[in-house]
Amino acid sequence: MYPRFDDAMRLQPLDGAFEANLNEHWTIGPKIHGGVMLALCAKAAREAYAQEVGGQERSDSRISTAEPVAVSADFLSAPDPGPVRLMTSVQKRGRRIGLVDVALAQGERTCVRAVVTLGDPEHHVQPLLSADPVTPLMSVEPPAHVEPIGPGHPAAAINNLARGCDIRPELAETLTASGAPLYKIWVRPKDGPVDVLFALMCGDISVPVCYAVDRRGWAPTVQMTAYLRGMPADGWLRVACTTTQIGQDWFDEDHTVVDSEGRIIVQTRQLALVPAQ
Repeated sequence: MYPRFDDAMRLQPLDGAFEANLNEHWTIGPKIHGGVMLALCAKAAREAYAQEVGGQERSDSRISTAEPVAVSADFLSAPDPGPVRLMTSVQKRGRRIGLVDVALAQGERTCVRAVVTLGDPEHHVQPLLSADPVTPLMSVEPPAHVEPIGPGHPAAAINNLARGCDIRPELAETLTASGAPLYKIWVRPKDGPVDVLFALMCGDISVPVCYAVDRRGWAPTVQMTAYLRGMPADGWLRVACTTTQIGQDWFDEDHTVVDSEGRIIVQTRQLALVPAQ
């Protein structure tokens, strides 16, 4: 049995909040993966919003079901594997948009503060314009030479997500037209569905882009914003990761996640700290 991502997303209501358990399978090194925490905050917001709207008289002026179309998260401290608590506060209930504040805490520490915008993402509709950078560069399935992270793989020592996720990064370095590093990764669960929350987590699946300038080590994310553009089809998710600038202290990192049908599902941008030399 493989660890299931939807088990990591399981929430238990308790005393007006939610409890969850993020175990060692969802870590990078010793700390919980940022994309997993962002997805869990999105899940808590979605459930809190559904509970509050469901407990009131239905009105055409409120959306009754919604997905996390935008998640803006600030990472204050890095929690250890184990139980976490999520406190939510619904700030807006509108006809098309809902807004929920979420705080993820461990013990007395607030580890993540997130603002989650809820709405209805676009589904199978043709965009008016799309500059999809992923589909022209990546096949629907990973090529035979792209091996999964596992025993003997360079990333196996720290990427514990690979116990429950089939993660296949292209190790050969690619550059964009502007000369920025471009990392290509194929991802899917080993057991369980490809859903909205898994796709949001994949918006933080790449090694830090500062690896391209030989800055390796812990590169803590300070802030990350994710956009959910559509509902993912089952199958491989294709992820392209790049950057605009790697400074001496700070770097930005962008992920674009495309599903097996070639549709952009998630876009993320984060600001993180460059590892020391």
